[in-house]
Amino acid sequence: MKLHEMIRQLRPFLRDFRGPLFIAFTMAILSVTLNLYAPLFISDIIDAMSQGQPQAIILPSLMRLAMIYLAYSLCTWGMMLCTNHIAFSSAHTLRQRLFQKLEELPIAYYDTHEHGDMLARFTNDIDRISDGLLQGLSTLLSGLVTIILAIGFMVRIHIGMTCIVLLCAPFTYLIAKLITKRSHKYFISQTYDIGKLNAQTQEMLAGIRTVKAYQQEDAAYERFQALNQQLYHSGQHAQFYGSLVNPTTRLVTNSAYTIVGVCGAFFALGGQITLGNISSFLLYSNHFSKPFNEISAVMTQLQAAAASAQRILSLFAQPPQSDTGEHTLRNCKGHIRFEHVSFGYDPHHLLMKDLCIDIPAGSRIAIVGKTGAGKTTLINLLMRFYEVNSGRILVDGMDITTCKRDELRAHFGMVLQDTFLGKDTIHNILAYGKKDAKRSDIIQAAQACGAHSFIEKLSDGYDTVLNDNMFLSQGQRQLLSITRVMVMDPAILILDEATSNIDTRSELYVNAAMEKLMQGKTSFVIAHRLSTILNSDQILVMDQGNIVESGTHEQLLQKNGAYADLYHAQFEQDQT
Repeated sequence: MKLHEMIRQLRPFLRDFRGPLFIAFTMAILSVTLNLYAPLFISDIIDAMSQGQPQAIILPSLMRLAMIYLAYSLCTWGMMLCTNHIAFSSAHTLRQRLFQKLEELPIAYYDTHEHGDMLARFTNDIDRISDGLLQGLSTLLSGLVTIILAIGFMVRIHIGMTCIVLLCAPFTYLIAKLITKRSHKYFISQTYDIGKLNAQTQEMLAGIRTVKAYQQEDAAYERFQALNQQLYHSGQHAQFYGSLVNPTTRLVTNSAYTIVGVCGAFFALGGQITLGNISSFLLYSNHFSKPFNEISAVMTQLQAAAASAQRILSLFAQPPQSDTGEHTLRNCKGHIRFEHVSFGYDPHHLLMKDLCIDIPAGSRIAIVGKTGAGKTTLINLLMRFYEVNSGRILVDGMDITTCKRDELRAHFGMVLQDTFLGKDTIHNILAYGKKDAKRSDIIQAAQACGAHSFIEKLSDGYDTVLNDNMFLSQGQRQLLSITRVMVMDPAILILDEATSNIDTRSELYVNAAMEKLMQGKTSFVIAHRLSTILNSDQILVMDQGNIVESGTHEQLLQKNGAYADLYHAQFEQDQT
């Protein structure tokens, strides 16, 4: 992506800065005009001094020159202030809109993309776009005006020498374009390699205990080193080719400067131009070539910004998860039906085929099966994290695809294996699903779940800010998660391996809390420990995405089928 393409595609984000852009452009015109007007005074001063005119005549010109340069500095400062505001404010806006975009994307996107790479777009890529805008806007605004006005001033002094300067400009452009084209692919590779490196680092840090427990430090280091070497290779080539632009273009412009100086000397000897005009023309020649040199000097940042913009815009181009639902589910009872549901993460390879279930309101449903049997997939469809390929799912007789996602999910409460609480006060964490919850309601729910006693012992009780430095056991965290759902008081519960990561003693407290939570609610319990689901109203045994058995614990044991095999295998394992 070229710089102009980057600015064109980022134009919707820059529309909010039309005022600062106008001021910056105005300041650029004023500063460049003043800067180019100054050589005329220099020409007059040099000619006056060479002709031996008195200082009384020269001094006012020097004072005017000083005032011009002061005004030029103020205008340049104003332009830089505006471009700084545009660059950093646009980065702020981009991050906000990128976060909103991530919230709009379907769960499938997160399942197929590395989180570390997405984080790199928030940090590295947007910072590079900001740097590129900062460098590019100021360079383009002042450069464009400088080139146009410099040509006008040079023509006013001498047309012949102006033609010499203009003939050298295409060579500067062609050389810069040739090198830029070569280096662009390396800047693209560099941005993606940074994303891969961030993803690998995040994965290692998240699983550092596992890495150390299995003595895999060397293997993790080797994977990191391979990605780091790949980044070094792409970065080195990008910087190498990027650094060639500035000295190469300066060679061309300096050669042109030399040629103009020599030609000017011959014209002066022929009486066609004065010494002061030669000095002024050389200054204008330098001003004319300066934008080309400045652009080539910041070409590395500009190309990095263009590569990062390509990654950001590709994320914005991802289609959001559509929601055709228009209806609102009110007074939910929790009666759920799956009618001939078929689904596959790959539409060409279905995981579920013609699945039919009827779950009365208030039932306690256990879902068991081997790993990969489709237990979590069933919940993903019920929550509309994924859409069915065919068939339909009904809640209280309403097809969930006709219900707004937010309205549907407001009737679900989830307690998962991996507890996410966030960084906030205990009160706000427990009110996560019901923002208007009163402190008394939260305390009552915490008492019912058995979490109140340890919350009261924290430094600030319910106003304690939970963070990474605060040690809470997994059981305590799970009790907080259950309390959060109880405060929300949904009609349907999903308990996905809620006790798999806690010790036996903590499991007793958590199970007692879940018993209170499930009273009167339609509950789906996914569990590997079959001892926790013996009292379920119905047990669904899943295999390869389909229900192979269903019934109560006693009924399934009498069938002596898949459930009985699972139960006896686990019972024998517990006995040993």
